[in-house]
Order: sequence, then C-alpha cells, then structure tokens
Amino acid sequence: MKTIKQLKRQQRLGIVRTTNNQTSPASSSPTSAANQVATAAAAPVADTANSINAQVQALAQVLANEIVAEQQQLQVLARNGRVFTKFDPVNDIIDNQTETVTAGLWSSGVASLTTFFTSSAQTTSQKRYYVDVLDGDPSITGSVDQFALAYGNALGSGSSNLGNSDSPSKAIYGQYRQLLLNPTDSRFTTAGSGSTDSIYVINFKRNRLKERLDAGNFEIALAAMSASADTNATGSNVAVTGSSPVIQLIDDSSTTSATTTDSGKVFNIVSGSINNGVFNSSTPVYYGLAYPDHGTLILDGKMLDQQLDFQTNTGSNSEGNNHYRLFHSISGSAALESLGFLARNSEKIASTHYFVRIKNAEYNFSNNPSYTTGSDGLIAQSTFIGDPKAYITTVGLYSNANELLAVAKLSKPLLKSFQREALIRVKLDF
Repeated sequence: MKTIKQLKRQQRLGIVRTTNNQTSPASSSPTSAANQVATAAAAPVADTANSINAQVQALAQVLANEIVAEQQQLQVLARNGRVFTKFDPVNDIIDNQTETVTAGLWSSGVASLTTFFTSSAQTTSQKRYYVDVLDGDPSITGSVDQFALAYGNALGSGSSNLGNSDSPSKAIYGQYRQLLLNPTDSRFTTAGSGSTDSIYVINFKRNRLKERLDAGNFEIALAAMSASADTNATGSNVAVTGSSPVIQLIDDSSTTSATTTDSGKVFNIVSGSINNGVFNSSTPVYYGLAYPDHGTLILDGKMLDQQLDFQTNTGSNSEGNNHYRLFHSISGSAALESLGFLARNSEKIASTHYFVRIKNAEYNFSNNPSYTTGSDGLIAQSTFIGDPKAYITTVGLYSNANELLAVAKLSKPLLKSFQREALIRVKLDF
C-alpha cells in the first residue's frame, strides 16, 4: 500500500471544463466534438481521485489508531508506576465546609473539674483584684491555671483603696461594665435582684475557651458560707460547713432565647443542672448573667448573699477579698458532694475535603526497599509477580512545586491490588 506522502506526490489529473457555446443543436464542429471527449473522460478521472482520497483516509485512520493505542499503553504504564496523582479541583476538592466543634474546656480536654487550688505565686497586689484557680497543687509540675475569680463593686465597697482614687473592687466593676454592657448602661441588671452594685466574676482562661463558652454545657456547684465567716475572705474561717446546702447553676439557653447586646449573646444563670434542665422552669431562681462569647459569668452578689449566705463584705475602704468567698464556695461543693465544675468550649472550624481516588491499576507497587531484591530490582515476594500488592499507610499532599504540605496517616494499612480500588477522604481543618 502506498504511503500518504507517495500519494500526495502523484501527478494530479485535472478535469477539462466545457464552455456552453450558443450554437444550433443540429450543428457539429471540432469544438463541440472536443467537449464531448472531455465530458466522456471526466468519469474515470473522478474515480481515480476518489480512490486516492480513500487510501489517504485509510492510512490516516491506521496512524490515528496507532497513536491512540500508544497513548493508552503509556497511560497504563504511567498508572502502574505512578507516584502521585493530581487532584481534579471540581470533583476531588470540596472547600469552605464549616462545622461547630465542642470539647471539654479544662486541661487535657476534660469537661469536669473537681480539684481547685490557688497559687502562692500571685503577689499581694494581684490578689486584691483577682485569684487564679488551678487544677492541681501549684507545687506539682503540670498544674495549670483554669479560670480566674474577681469581685466588683460599682461604689468601690469591699476593698481598700490604699490611698488610690479607685479601689480594686471599683476597678473590676468598671472593667467588666465596659466590656460587657452597652455604653448607656451603668449597672449590671439581673432578673434576680434587678440593678446590682455587687458582682462576682468567673472568667475562663482564653486558651481554654477557644472561640466561646458552649452555652447549655456548663454547670457550677456552689456551697453556702459558714455563719461565722471572717470579713476578710482570705482567712481560714471563710469556709462551708458539712450541713451547708449546695446549689447547681446553669444557663437558661434550653428554655429561653438569648438576648443580643453589643457584647454578643447573653443568657440568664439559673438554678438547675445539665441532666435535669432548669429547676422549676416556670418560675426559676435567677443568679446572674452568662456571656458565652466572652467566656465570662457574672453572678449577682445580692442573690449569693440571700441564697448562700455569702456575707459579702461591702464596707467602705475595707479589705474584704470577696472573690475568695466564691473560691471557697466552689471548692467546698466538691468536698461536700463531689460536684465538679462542668464546662465545654465551642468553635467553628473551616475544613477542606480532599478525595483521593485510587483505581484498580494504580499504586499496586511499593518503593519500600524491602519490596525488591537483588541488583536487578526483582520483586522479593514471588506471589506478587503478576499479581502485585501494596499496603497504603500514608497520604501526602503536595503543592504544584512538589513541596510536602500535609501528611495524613491511615488508622491501619490499606491493602491495594489490581482487584481493589480505594477512596480516601483527607480532611484539613483551618
């Protein structure tokens, strides 16, 4: 069979065009005779051209089939020896997926704190404003701050001004008023006692809070104070007795929608428990306000005095250290009834999902040195010859510049062979 190039070099046979002269049909001349000869010759010339075109098309089809077969063979070889696969951005990658994740707020992700210690590392000046609460004895390595307690009074009562214009309690009240209240509000107002000058503050450590306190998932137990409590709450006589009642407090997010203010969502703190919900939900007892977006609980000092006999020191220029009363109440409830401080944090996580699709002919060989033997690189396991197998343990994600960006470990090795396909979903959180 001639090649396409030979056919193209063959001399082309033209077709003689005829001119339609206006003569009588009965007339006959040399010109009309030549036209008849040209017309008669046109048919075999056309057949020859069609034959050449057909041969050209047949050869072109053969070459096209050879190219396709070669590409398919190269693709099979590439798949068998493939060391990476490019993601299809449309079908293999799903980004901007958000979900809310909650976890235990305390160290190591636990949700219940049952041991409470204060630190002697705080200076006397610091203790006048707040007290840090640890999860273990400060002298033991690994004990970490969990939350802080403070007392605030709008008038500065319950603390000594020490010659300053503002006492610690007034500074604390002013700080949280600016942080949590609307600009036009000068006092915290609770459903328990209305406008109050006296507040106790629980402030969770920022690194444990993540984005916010998980509303509906905190519970704090408080014990009543001893009737003979000292006016200075740092004294050893400020404690709870064995007969003291213990109350549990939660927010009312399970029964009431949040109030939205400049500082975010606000819930009431009421008597209740996570397991049983709000106690007496028709007429609950209100103890304060919860600000989950800030990780802050504001307890109404008036209500703690009425319900738990806190005996808050509200004397003028008096060193009361009232925040220690709250510490003794929290730690005392754990000692009396083994009730811990329950809390969870919450955060929204943006995720990207990568779908790693492994077809049957792909990734059936391993580049592990133990897979081959000898200088020729023969497959060490004879049963793998003709039926190779590999175990996938790790998925690496690379940039276009072949830079390793992330590594995903499978929980257990995944068997791969010509009879098996796999779909692995890799999730990256940001």
